[in-house]
Amino acid sequence: MTQGIQQLIWQIERCRDAFHQAVYTTRDVDAALATVHDEVELTNTPSGTGARGRDALRRYLAEDVLPHLPADLTFTRVSRTVDQRHIVDEMTVGFTHDRDLPWLLPGVAPTGLHVATTAISVVSVRHTSRLGRTESRILTHRTLWDQTALSGSAAASTPRSCSSSPGPRRP
Repeated sequence: MTQGIQQLIWQIERCRDAFHQAVYTTRDVDAALATVHDEVELTNTPSGTGARGRDALRRYLAEDVLPHLPADLTFTRVSRTVDQRHIVDEMTVGFTHDRDLPWLLPGVAPTGLHVATTAISVVSVRHTSRLGRTESRILTHRTLWDQTALSGSAAASTPRSCSSSPGPRRP
């Protein structure tokens, strides 16, 4: 790997980490938007929440995400893979489900339970070079959340039906 490629990879990491810090630590919409491309697209799967475009992302972060972040939200990186245009992080995410989370669990009432789940984010960047200087901005930010773990937290507040007959048996 050339020194130029290594520096580009470090730049991609700094860009992604600056976005993450702006959203989840300092809760600064303007700082988050400073790291993204005008045509940015952010998606949370499987909830389907997110935004396309800088203006929509500003609204999404300001209205749906930042006011609803749990106070004890933590991210622990499990692994990271980076190439010249992408960064993939596997993380363990922990929080107390003590408030509505329209960005993650839309329509699910708070359970008060502590949740630990896995999330995998795939961030792609667009590089632009001007006067010998390369800038990187986030073009897409997709996060896949472990729906099984998230659903487990929601199940505590969902009435369960009682049935005396078991489901179908599988060979």
